[in-house]
Amino acid sequence: MIELRGATVTAPTSSGAVTILHPTDLTLGEPRISIIGGNGSGKSTLARLCNGLVEPSAGSVTITASGDPALDTRRDGPAVRRKVGFVFTDPSAQLIMPTVVEDVSLSLRRAHRDPVARQAAALAALERFGIDRLADHSVHTLSGGQKQLLAIASVLATDPAILVADEPTTLLDLRNSRAIGDLLMSLPQQVIIVTHDLELAARADRTLVVEDGRVVFDGPAEAAVAHYRAHA
Repeated sequence: MIELRGATVTAPTSSGAVTILHPTDLTLGEPRISIIGGNGSGKSTLARLCNGLVEPSAGSVTITASGDPALDTRRDGPAVRRKVGFVFTDPSAQLIMPTVVEDVSLSLRRAHRDPVARQAAALAALERFGIDRLADHSVHTLSGGQKQLLAIASVLATDPAILVADEPTTLLDLRNSRAIGDLLMSLPQQVIIVTHDLELAARADRTLVVEDGRVVFDGPAEAAVAHYRAHA
């Protein structure tokens, strides 16, 4: 579960501070939550608050998972990011190592100190997502869909309690968008998805509509999508 209490994000400019996200109070506990809104509305900032990639300028964001004590994103940043995985719009931003298996292995270096065990765990993660045949391929030779699958596999290999995905289908064709959407909706983790794909958003248990740095609608997915369409 993720709790925002008065969470506010501002950014300094030459003419003074600009508010990117106005004070926000949310308790996010549903298994599937989608966040929709126009470009520059603040929805990606809201998503990044959920795992500490962005820290609140005021207020707080806390994470509670598996009965553990609450973690504060300012105070406990590294621990928060182990609990809350993050998938970016462009998977290339996450793929660091030369080959597919090496990239997953990198994310497992804390969990598996022994290189042999780490390699085995990385191959198991690739097999789970049906891309083990690509283990020795260069990450640069993968298709867009394969890169996004690899990015998700690398994050989920560490078994986070929550996964936040920021527009994970935006750069994909229709077939791969559907495949990634189906995958995200089937995961055992709590999943929070920022998306422009309103069909995908409508599959969530709860949807937030963000506009001008404020959550202007919070409710059942179909009602939220209808609100967004009516006011877009």
